[in-house]
Amino acid sequence: MKTIKNILATATILTATLFVGCSDDDSVALQSTDIQTQIDFSGTYAQQDQMGRPAINTVFVSSGNKDSFNTTTPSTMGANFQSAFQSRLLALNPGYSTNLLGLDAPTFTGVLATDVLNVSTTAPTTFFDGTNVLTGRALADDVIDVELILIFGGPNATANPGLTSDNVGSNDKTFLSSFPYLASPW
Repeated sequence: MKTIKNILATATILTATLFVGCSDDDSVALQSTDIQTQIDFSGTYAQQDQMGRPAINTVFVSSGNKDSFNTTTPSTMGANFQSAFQSRLLALNPGYSTNLLGLDAPTFTGVLATDVLNVSTTAPTTFFDGTNVLTGRALADDVIDVELILIFGGPNATANPGLTSDNVGSNDKTFLSSFPYLASPW
């Protein structure tokens, strides 16, 4: 099996290939053969980490279960980890009954334990916009605040007000309105 070093090296080469070849000319197209001829994708790779939703793996999976969680297929995550997630949720918020979505602890932790980023083809892309929930993730979505509200905010998102926000109001730079959308580095 290739080691994580080989995977990181491949990702670094791919990233460097993409950025070194970038220019301000939008008419220059990257040819798929440019990358494929430079990187060897043969071999067996091992999944090292899973993070469909930020902070879920970090907060809810114990250090002793990280390897197991990170190699579990999403279709079996709920069955394998829901009860551990529920124990962790109730340790974090002993007063948890339901959240803003109306989910009780077993249901909510079943959703959390299946740590994938869902994408809807019929609803707006958002982590939570007041109506749509987990239909994707837009760059400006405050994912951590949404997760904190769902964990600590109770049925009206008003319980534990000191725990329902990381108090980071926005990105440090404005996102771009066209691809690649991310703001330039500092």
